[in-house]
Amino acid sequence: MRALLASLTILSAISLSSAAFAASTATGNIRDYNPQAMTLTLKNGTKFLLPGGFKDPGLKVGQRVAVTYQTMGDKRRATMVTPLVP
Repeated sequence: MRALLASLTILSAISLSSAAFAASTATGNIRDYNPQAMTLTLKNGTKFLLPGGFKDPGLKVGQRVAVTYQTMGDKRRATMVTPLVP
């Protein structure tokens, strides 16, 4: 019985920790893109931190994009930014 309970506890801990790092996606138009500060803000005010080594695919203010990100604390860390066709 203890082995079963221990196994269930470990399994639930793994499930919860992987859910905490699940990626989300947001779409919208760019309000501000600052390559020096490594930030991207959508018109709805959602702000993303871009990863080190981010390669700019030609982002421009007003352009529609999809941002894949992870939430860590109160910050949204982008893992991928994809320009969308209008």
